[in-house]
Amino acid sequence: MSFELGLATFADLPAGRSPEQRMRELLEEARLADELGLDVFAIGEHHRADYLISSPAVALAAIAAQTRRIRLSSAVTVLSSDDPVRVFQQFAQLDLISGGRAEIMAGRGSFIESFSLFGHDLDDYDELYAEKLDLLLALRAGNPVNWSGKHRAPLRSAAVHPRPLQDPLPVWVAVGGTPQSVVRAATLGLPLTIAIIGGQPARFKPLVELYDRAWRQGGHDPADRRLAINTHAFVAPTRAAADSAFAHHYLAMMNRVGRERGWPPAGRAQYDALAASDGALAVGSPEAVAEKILMEHELFDNQRYIGQFSVGDVAHADVLRAIELFGTVVAPLVRTEIERRTPPAAAEPVTVLSQVTTA
Repeated sequence: MSFELGLATFADLPAGRSPEQRMRELLEEARLADELGLDVFAIGEHHRADYLISSPAVALAAIAAQTRRIRLSSAVTVLSSDDPVRVFQQFAQLDLISGGRAEIMAGRGSFIESFSLFGHDLDDYDELYAEKLDLLLALRAGNPVNWSGKHRAPLRSAAVHPRPLQDPLPVWVAVGGTPQSVVRAATLGLPLTIAIIGGQPARFKPLVELYDRAWRQGGHDPADRRLAINTHAFVAPTRAAADSAFAHHYLAMMNRVGRERGWPPAGRAQYDALAASDGALAVGSPEAVAEKILMEHELFDNQRYIGQFSVGDVAHADVLRAIELFGTVVAPLVRTEIERRTPPAAAEPVTVLSQVTTA
């Protein structure tokens, strides 16, 4: 399987940009990613004024009708506060619309607004997620569905329709660094996405080692293990051009979120540290961004990388240029180098039958 490169977005909705305009921009970003041959386009779910998308499946269905080959994923579906039956039905429909390109990236979410909005107790945070992931996988396994849990009415010989084109519908687990979620994904044999939004990627190496160890202990074939890395990223012809378009807006976004969570304010020194060769931020020239992705591949042996470009109030035109450079320059550099590093598969043994001639 070739190395996959894609884009993720929360569809940030900055002041002064209308939701209608931002939706048009989102669709344009996705169409361009598809035209450039990128592998994945993923959209986050939020329930706040500063982000556009509350239902990734709806936006992805619109994108599906305008694209041909790119895979379409949530990033993430906040499964803890949603109904897994509706999540499955919506993504099954997306799969049918897209011709088998839908994926669910299930997570617990980075914000908490959806819990009170949909009548859930935040004290049940982890229990809700574990139970609803169990139900989602039961739904994915096929009809009839028999399931019971603590936080939802049971299903008895239930038939859930429509069924997706893909069997099974891909379900990834997305984490920001929670070991319990990593072990859960590995035990269930599910692919994992790790979002690295700060610090140094090398700090996440023990988390990947934990995933690999739990994967083997769960009895899964190591050849089936799939890992994605997601970071903030931005590409421009030079580092200076990338910083000019991206740095201010990135820091403004991180500080806005940080004030809610009690993080210390970040400035240019913190940005430069993240953009350094050992930092989490993939920003700069196409060559520099490719090197960052390859460094992470060397660390984690991941099969997928997803970059988050449209952050905060970054200008739409700058995002489109960054996507174009990502698809036309970064992606070929990364794929060629990973192919060069990958040892050839062992050839199948050939049995030679000699012909015996009898007189």
